[in-house]
Amino acid sequence: METELMRIGVSLPDTLLDKFDGIIENRGYSSRSEGIRDAIRSYISYYEWMNDIKGHRVGTLGFIFDYTKHGLSNALTDIQHHYSHLIKSSMHIHLDHEDCFEVVVLNGDGKEIAELSEAMMALKGVKFSKLTTVESNENV
Repeated sequence: METELMRIGVSLPDTLLDKFDGIIENRGYSSRSEGIRDAIRSYISYYEWMNDIKGHRVGTLGFIFDYTKHGLSNALTDIQHHYSHLIKSSMHIHLDHEDCFEVVVLNGDGKEIAELSEAMMALKGVKFSKLTTVESNENV
């Protein structure tokens, strides 16, 4: 099945593009386009997985954010307070003058855990976010 290719334009910081180009070269991609297609496929797969989180879950949400971004720390805290019934623990680490790393341990409804994760990763200044969950086993 042939698919029509669409041309798009993307603006990226030079440091991000340099890192991406290094990965493209190391993995042996024939072009940036192929690497971008692969990255988009991975992003779509992760998004679909997040939308399928159901039932009682336990997990972690790890994220890196720009501490100097005005209002971001307050927005992250507000989201965490809204979902405080899911949060069992958290750890905050200062990576450098600008970046912080936080890990949040979660326990509760999978849909709500996914909502919490989506709300935080959508904030401007959150540089990285990764949710990992497993089904809760009440007998463990």
